[in-house]
Amino acid sequence: MSDHTDRILGRIHELELELEAEFAKKRAGFRFGMERGRVLFDQEVIRRHLELRKALIPYLLSARFWVVVTAPVIYSLIVAFVVLDLWVSLYQAICFRVYGIPQVKRRDYLVFDRKSLAYLNAMEKLNCAYCSYANGVIAYVREVAARTEQYWCPIKQARRVIGTHARYAGFSEYGDAEHYRERLHALRADLKEETASEDASGDQTGNASSE
Repeated sequence: MSDHTDRILGRIHELELELEAEFAKKRAGFRFGMERGRVLFDQEVIRRHLELRKALIPYLLSARFWVVVTAPVIYSLIVAFVVLDLWVSLYQAICFRVYGIPQVKRRDYLVFDRKSLAYLNAMEKLNCAYCSYANGVIAYVREVAARTEQYWCPIKQARRVIGTHARYAGFSEYGDAEHYRERLHALRADLKEETASEDASGDQTGNASSE
């Protein structure tokens, strides 16, 4: 990649960090903390959340007719998501070891924090869990596919692609036959370096926990 491209990507990364910092500031105003992966609210905040929760029966009775009719269609997709989740997990467990590609950590993509929100009733929590799972699986599968693409065909498209994954920017330019093989080997080497660095960080974590 050119120096100019590197600078743009660096700026994008800086903006992402800045955006996350801004989100963190807003979260700080809602008085909750994290302990061993669990969300903890102040008791006063929980009390207020319970006051604002809509009771389940009135909530269900207020649903529009067509919302109720289409609900089974929405939830039927769980079958496709579960099959996709299992199949992709099996794929990377087998093939990524052969290719030397670091496996995507599924737990990093499936987060179910919304169950800790006391202002949601049981149905709302179920809906949130479903959306968290569906979007988490899509993000997880996307990263598995992105690493596969980086290994097998890291070439940009000729036309603009909307919503490309984070690895796409480093791919070989479309039509750059002179440098394609060189870039392919470099990107594969990058994946193997990711494997080595993840193994090292895992060992350090294990050693720290055993002390």
